[in-house]
Amino acid sequence: MTTRGLVLVVEDEAPIADLQRRYLAREGFGVHVEPDGRRALDAVRRLKPVAIVLDVHVPGLDGLEVCRTLRAEGDWTPVVFVTARDEEVDRLTGLELGADDYLTKPFSPRELVARVKAVLRRARGRAAVGVHELGALRLDPDSRRVTLRGEEVVLTATEFNLLEALFAAGGRVLDRAELLAGAWGQADYGGGTRTVDVHVAQVRAKLGADCPIETVRGVGYRIGRG
Repeated sequence: MTTRGLVLVVEDEAPIADLQRRYLAREGFGVHVEPDGRRALDAVRRLKPVAIVLDVHVPGLDGLEVCRTLRAEGDWTPVVFVTARDEEVDRLTGLELGADDYLTKPFSPRELVARVKAVLRRARGRAAVGVHELGALRLDPDSRRVTLRGEEVVLTATEFNLLEALFAAGGRVLDRAELLAGAWGQADYGGGTRTVDVHVAQVRAKLGADCPIETVRGVGYRIGRG
């Protein structure tokens, strides 16, 4: 019985796709598989999955372009990128496009399931706490909404968690390991501490001059006093 929602697996290698499908199904997920990027876009729009496992190098339209298109359309379904290459440029490009996590082949299918569960936990949020407000910026952990001058700013689940962790610290400086624990739920996240810098840059780009995140050189980040 599927109770966790539908996961879209975008993978052109049938044995790998079947392995992912079987392990996700064992954990209660419904699974739909597409072998190329164009069909994957159609499936996202039609099926509204709870998460997407997206191979970077699928044919038709590669995974990076699929993610770019979805984010441009305002679709922030959690994305776990998969690639055969362990190159930093691929990793950082995917994160800059709004991916929520990243796995390099070969990987354990159990690890994939764990990563999917983790991005869904982040997307669904944690227990409600007080609303954070600073100047024109408002962050509501209960509804997981960020507004700037009353207009909603769309953040990925990880971007939201990072900003929330900084607000919750009350102006205290958090180093990158603490932010990994706060936003990703684990201090030894495989993306490395460079991942924090990428996501901070993304939040700053979305909030512009109103972004309250300050860099403390050689240490980490904090929320400024406004």
